[in-house]
Amino acid sequence: MKRESGESPEQSRCCEPLLPAKQNVTGQCLGRRLVKGGKSEDLQDASLLNSSSRKGQDDINQMKRTFIAWGAMALYCNSATLSAQNINIDTVEVNARRLSESERAAAPMQTLQRQELERMGVNAVSDAVKHMSGVQVKDYGGIGGLKTISVRSLGAQHTAVMYDGVAVSDCQTGQVDLSRYAIDNVENLTLTIGQSDNIFQSAKQIASAGVLNINTFNASLSASDASRTTEGFAKFRTGSYGLVNPTLLFKLHPSRSTLHASLFADYMRADGAYRFHMMNGSKSIDEKRNNSDINAWRAETNLAWIPSDRQRLQLKAYLFDSDRGLPGSVVYDNPYAAERSHDRNYFGQLNYENHLSDRWKLSASAKYNWTWSQYTDKDIAREVDDRFRQTELYANAVVWHQPAEGWEVSMAQDFGYNYLHANTPQCIFPSRYTLLTALSSRYSAGRFTATASLLNTVIIEEAKADKPADDRHRLSPAVSVSMRLLNHTNWRVRASYKDIFRNPTFNDLYYLMLGNRNLRPEKTHQWNIGTVWSQSFHGWLNFVNLSVDAYYGRVTDKIVAIPKMFFWTMFNIGKVETKGVDVTAMLNGKCPAINAQWYASATYNYMNARDVTDRTLASWHDQLPYTPLHSGSASITIEHPIVSLTYNLIWTGPRYSMQINMPTTRMKAYADHSISLYRVFTLGANRLRLQADMLNIGNRNYEVVRFYPMPGRNYQCSIQFYY
Repeated sequence: MKRESGESPEQSRCCEPLLPAKQNVTGQCLGRRLVKGGKSEDLQDASLLNSSSRKGQDDINQMKRTFIAWGAMALYCNSATLSAQNINIDTVEVNARRLSESERAAAPMQTLQRQELERMGVNAVSDAVKHMSGVQVKDYGGIGGLKTISVRSLGAQHTAVMYDGVAVSDCQTGQVDLSRYAIDNVENLTLTIGQSDNIFQSAKQIASAGVLNINTFNASLSASDASRTTEGFAKFRTGSYGLVNPTLLFKLHPSRSTLHASLFADYMRADGAYRFHMMNGSKSIDEKRNNSDINAWRAETNLAWIPSDRQRLQLKAYLFDSDRGLPGSVVYDNPYAAERSHDRNYFGQLNYENHLSDRWKLSASAKYNWTWSQYTDKDIAREVDDRFRQTELYANAVVWHQPAEGWEVSMAQDFGYNYLHANTPQCIFPSRYTLLTALSSRYSAGRFTATASLLNTVIIEEAKADKPADDRHRLSPAVSVSMRLLNHTNWRVRASYKDIFRNPTFNDLYYLMLGNRNLRPEKTHQWNIGTVWSQSFHGWLNFVNLSVDAYYGRVTDKIVAIPKMFFWTMFNIGKVETKGVDVTAMLNGKCPAINAQWYASATYNYMNARDVTDRTLASWHDQLPYTPLHSGSASITIEHPIVSLTYNLIWTGPRYSMQINMPTTRMKAYADHSISLYRVFTLGANRLRLQADMLNIGNRNYEVVRFYPMPGRNYQCSIQFYY
């Protein structure tokens, strides 16, 4: 029944065909109707109303009551019939791929999930990071060699490493050794360059030019395994050069409990005695690498309390203990080295997160870190036995609020205390207090997103034995925007700017004659503009993601070591301009003919990083050391039920080992090819994975760092049981 509202129930207008023909209503109905402008008009001529008799009006009202009664009875009967019937509705399945955070980000972001890491067959965090665009990894050779990360030629000190959301720091050198962290315990790796869209994060992450997040297996159980009370894996890996690497992960989930616990343990040893061939000038050297051995223990335990979906508390305790040789540079036909490093690192950290409501949430973290290192060298006239101890206290809190739909604000406050004790001569036992305050805001409306932050840094320097360096205070702004161009496809453009700095390390300021307490912070300005496009398909090609970013960076007051009389000293004399392009592509699909899935990814980096310090210097406009103009990577995986195959490529163009670009400092380009074969067997509710790797197929002893030859062709195999 169609009805139009009138001024009263008696004025409600009913459809004409429902009225009996004997009623003299002349085809008209009572009531009023709305007209343009919000006014109303009569539905019936006033003269007809005046001429109608009282009896006719009563008949009409009686007819309405009768009609309403019959209508109510029909509705009741119909509803009773429906309630007694079973109505079958066909199931409709809607498949749609959720956009990843990296596809929506306003600043370059790259993520490698656990499944991708397993497909690539990588055996170290540093090997995985090499497949990210805009990254340089310094590798000093051998299994136990130091491995550090730098983004867009800014240096390792400008790249923060976060371990489960809490910063890993080294106040002495400012760089983090990635070889300390086991790839088998990693759930995902995320690299962000510039201003992140996530404003619910610590101020420490905002205070860095680039951030590598290492997220490990959390203690909670995945939804797909909700019926289990225990899960984990045991793995054994072995290979060339005496490699032995057993690993264990155990996760406990008491039935119907909000408590979850996990334990990870890893041991690795290798002698690292590989043969190498290299040229030293015009002379050919064929030797066996020595002092490249390593014995390392890693263990960590996690305890998580998750009372609800909105609240989470996690405790972590971590242990690392290694004794390794430091393979020296091969110069003047002398491959021998006697330097050794013994490192211990213990820390405990706490993370708490509470989503108080849909518009308020908070998080807090705390960490105590203790690091001890011993450096010895027994192959010189005066035996060296330097010992260093670092103590760190760290805490942070973040409050997030959504004042209105699409608008988010946050405030992050970080506190850090670092202390260095050493037995070296002239050590002044420095300490540092760091206060970081970040105000951030994010606005999103339709296809447009904008993020801005302002970071306030206060650094207070102290020393027990001498005058410390000056205190520091600085404001650092950052902003990023992104916009989706078309509604029907995910094609976005993005732009970002970040002003950030890094304070001199304790070594820069105080280390023997090298240190300089008058150093100023190294300042960087980063601009980025890019585009990202992704699309899902049906058929042999399932998904494509392509991103292109052009960037410009400028570094002032760059801290460099300059010779002064008979020793070197750190100075602020460097200026660097970097122009570059990062290209990333990811594809996957299927081959129904052979019942296989395939995955492919590739990166290309163009990085023009030039010294623009002084036109009168010989290094003017020369490419920065260890910064190739062109580099890239590729990975292709074909997954088949019988056996899966992965091919990995790391390619680096020519580069220079010194600030002055000369033929004698030019290093050759190299390409590292590797192949992995693996198969996963299903054993009831458990799985067994077998993998065999052939690394550096070309058998080239290329050099990532000058005079540090890398291993040639070598082999590894592993067996991993998931339960």
